[in-house]
Amino acid sequence: MYLRKVGGPRAVTLPDGSVMTRADLPPADTRRWVASRKAAVVRAVLSGLIARDEALDRYGLSEEEFSEWLTAIRTHGYDALRATATQKYRQPKRE
Repeated sequence: MYLRKVGGPRAVTLPDGSVMTRADLPPADTRRWVASRKAAVVRAVLSGLIARDEALDRYGLSEEEFSEWLTAIRTHGYDALRATATQKYRQPKRE
């Protein structure tokens, strides 16, 4: 079996104890971004499995789009990545 040479680690252990590998990442030609795929890319970047620039290039994401995903997760958790939750989590709170 031949393993292709890649920069960086092949697998990382996430804070919850699970292991994430490059095979767990969405395909590079992904066009439909569901919450689980967004979460996988963000987890991979935060854990050091792939570099942020590599993720942006591989998936054709803008810096702004990735930053929005990251902000949504840090502010409200992974549920905020769902498209149906946009209004719930991204609207300013009314006093």
